[in-house]
Amino acid sequence: MKQSGRIQLVIGIILGIFVIFLGRLFYIQVVTDSYSLWAAQNAIRQVTVYPARGVIYDRNGERVVVNRPIYDLMLIPIQVSAKMDTASFCALLQMEKSVFIERVQKARKFSKFKPSLFQAQISVEDFAAIQERLHEFPGFYAESRTVRYYPMGGAAHVLGYIGEVNNEKIKASEGYYQMGDYIGIAGIELSYETALRGKRGVKYQYVDVHNRIVGSYKEGAFDSVAVSGESLELSIDIQLQQYVERLFANKKGSAVAIEPSTGEILAFVSAPNYDPNLLVGSVRGKNYRILANDSLKPLFNRPLQAQYPPGSIFKPIQALIGQELGLLKPTTRFPCGGGYRMGSHTVKCTHVHTALNLEESIQFSCNPYYCFAFKTMVDHNGNLKPSEGYDIWRTFMNRFTVGTKTGIDIPNEVKGILPSVAYYDKVHGSNRWRANSIISLSIGQGEVAMTPLQMANTMAIIANKGWYYPPHLVKSVGDEKRIPEGYNVKTEMGIQEAYFDVVMEAMQKVVDQGTARAYGKLDSITICGKTGTAQNPHGKDHAVFVCFAPRENPKIAIAVMVENAGFGGVWAAPIASLMIEKYLLGGTKRPELEKRILEAKIR
Repeated sequence: MKQSGRIQLVIGIILGIFVIFLGRLFYIQVVTDSYSLWAAQNAIRQVTVYPARGVIYDRNGERVVVNRPIYDLMLIPIQVSAKMDTASFCALLQMEKSVFIERVQKARKFSKFKPSLFQAQISVEDFAAIQERLHEFPGFYAESRTVRYYPMGGAAHVLGYIGEVNNEKIKASEGYYQMGDYIGIAGIELSYETALRGKRGVKYQYVDVHNRIVGSYKEGAFDSVAVSGESLELSIDIQLQQYVERLFANKKGSAVAIEPSTGEILAFVSAPNYDPNLLVGSVRGKNYRILANDSLKPLFNRPLQAQYPPGSIFKPIQALIGQELGLLKPTTRFPCGGGYRMGSHTVKCTHVHTALNLEESIQFSCNPYYCFAFKTMVDHNGNLKPSEGYDIWRTFMNRFTVGTKTGIDIPNEVKGILPSVAYYDKVHGSNRWRANSIISLSIGQGEVAMTPLQMANTMAIIANKGWYYPPHLVKSVGDEKRIPEGYNVKTEMGIQEAYFDVVMEAMQKVVDQGTARAYGKLDSITICGKTGTAQNPHGKDHAVFVCFAPRENPKIAIAVMVENAGFGGVWAAPIASLMIEKYLLGGTKRPELEKRILEAKIR
């Protein structure tokens, strides 16, 4: 190549580069305003507009969770003046200077140029005094948002609470959540987070040298509107919920009430309870530690996580399974004699009964009857081995949600305890165990445990004569009243409807003539129930009562557990009876019984 050619090539390359730079400069300065935005970032502030979380209502339209406005104080470190009156600022916020220094250093470590949270959740009242002088402190500005408020002050274990998102949840959200955002941590707030949270917006504002807003950038052309979260309609009747919480004052235990025809939970009480407002705002951390260290465990969700031996409330289920297997009939009789004897061991009965039939066995709660019934189902189910007979029995129990989760729409449900064949093979040896090896299961003792939610659900199943919808706490979502997915799917037990009649008749007699008559009976409503005593190795036994009402077209199914209270008919049955009266009749007319329950201290 000639000398002149090389020169022309070099000149051409230089001219090409020049043209590219010139074109880029024209694009930045004329076509797009991104450069001007960058150059003016000291005068333009990007403010996050937080959406209001969805309001939560009870089944009757009462607001149980609403929003209250608060302010977050934000800091942009690069804008803080070296001559700032730190003492005056700390006095304004009632803050120690050491705390101020620590927070400023933390913000600088995060970014000198980006805003970060300096002080969270300042109330409207406190912010009024700060707002008047905020212009004196460049680099600080406020963002408005809302916090939860619980006007009814109840149902804490249902509603849950929200808190600031952590790094783990930020990463898991794939960019949705940012530092300083709030997220549901427990209960309904957690399980319906996506519906409740809404959608953030953003606003670009001009600010002057005194940190005062002087207008919106480009007349709001780049702003986006925050979209409020969807509202929820709970299945809970908040008036019933509050009433039962009062009945459980100075007691430990739980109560669950379900509408059998829908699976909607009407009351969900865990005692001791706490005011959900304690876990709101800047005091949440302090109050959470107090509650967590309380020996009575008020944060423990007993209906969902406490596991108790079901005791005698197991017997109606046993009677249904035995009939379906063709091994029990209403006329089937087994001897009592005051106990079921196996060598040197005896499963005692509360009385010495004559040979009872199926209905009488439930009414009088005969333990030996169900030992013989269990032995028949496990050891003498056709030509099956005991392990095979047990596996069939266990499968039916699982259908009644014994030893398996109900699928309720809040997190952390436990499944209870009902051992598998593999477990007993490991304990006793394969094919080396029979019904007598595990006879305690026959009367709801031994290696079996249920949650109060499971107990209530079994009552809903019996009330419906063999089917149920999964129990749930949210009735509908949003303005469209969407039913939560999966909660309108019916589950069948595979037990013929006719077999329920003898069981329901016996359970009615338990209340009308038997162990629950003294405190459980209502003259105007037919109640079917079963008392029980859950063994407690750590003290006095727990009182249990399960029931549904009315017998025809049932409207409510209930499980009540009062810990360390002894016999179910004395303490659990009256609470359930008052719940039925309150819900079905709109109020109670037994002040002496109410007073007895309200004043009782059982722990």
